[in-house]
Amino acid sequence: MTRSDNSLSSFVAQPYQPLASNDGRSYPKLTVVTPSYNQVDYLERTILSVLNQHYPNLEYFVIDGGSTDGSLEIIKKYEPFLAGWVSEKDRGQTDAINKGFRMATGDYVAFQNSDDVFAPNAFIRVAEAWRKAPETDVFFGDMYITDEQDVILEELRAPEFCIECQIYEGMQVFNQSLFIKRERLNQFGLLDESLRFVIDYEIVSRLGVQAGVRFRHVDGFWGGFRVQPNAKSSTIRSVGLSEHQVVKEKYRTQLQSSLGESFWHRYCRLRKLLTFALQGEFGYVRHRLQLRRANQK
Repeated sequence: MTRSDNSLSSFVAQPYQPLASNDGRSYPKLTVVTPSYNQVDYLERTILSVLNQHYPNLEYFVIDGGSTDGSLEIIKKYEPFLAGWVSEKDRGQTDAINKGFRMATGDYVAFQNSDDVFAPNAFIRVAEAWRKAPETDVFFGDMYITDEQDVILEELRAPEFCIECQIYEGMQVFNQSLFIKRERLNQFGLLDESLRFVIDYEIVSRLGVQAGVRFRHVDGFWGGFRVQPNAKSSTIRSVGLSEHQVVKEKYRTQLQSSLGESFWHRYCRLRKLLTFALQGEFGYVRHRLQLRRANQK
């Protein structure tokens, strides 16, 4: 479902202009962490996608792994608008994100990789959802897939959260559009640093099996996942699938349902189709079915 809409690419290319500060006390404090290492081609657009939200209660950290490609010049350019940044050798992406999370003071935390972006009005959507349901632990929205120039290639829509679908079918929540209550990370732990590829799948699964953790899907596209040749995800096939299986086996034993995996696979697919059909998204349903058939050939 390719889109011609260029609002995302315009948004992340728009030079940042600070606005007169608003009283942010009526907004939840959001902490965003961007881990980065030698992503000079994309880093500035990620930073602009955060700052151009003009969110009045924002804390933003950039955690660089010791880049040598010009990234530091970009970070220093935006230093006045950051809560903090470091550039030092680390143990990889997950270590960098956790480093930022340990510094966080926000009510909710998120991470956006340095080759991905937030969509316009994402943070305000979080605040609006929080006002309606402040007891929520995890807010998540929908996601775009973009090319290297931030042109939207695909839409990925998410239904309401279901832990069985998360475990058996795979990611139901996209880290590009995900905010987690910091208290819950303090309670259940930060990201698993033994993992390289499926850190988002693991943390969502870990929180999802906990009694009382409340998830809420909010309509709207909050983030964009960039398809580019040097992305870590481009080499996910072997290591990523192995990690995914380990996480799946770990948390499936904590599910309350006695129904088997084959049932949940059928249920999750039917659930998605009905969810989007009832929303009138027939074009999206048709497109996803066509993609599934093509992938099965």
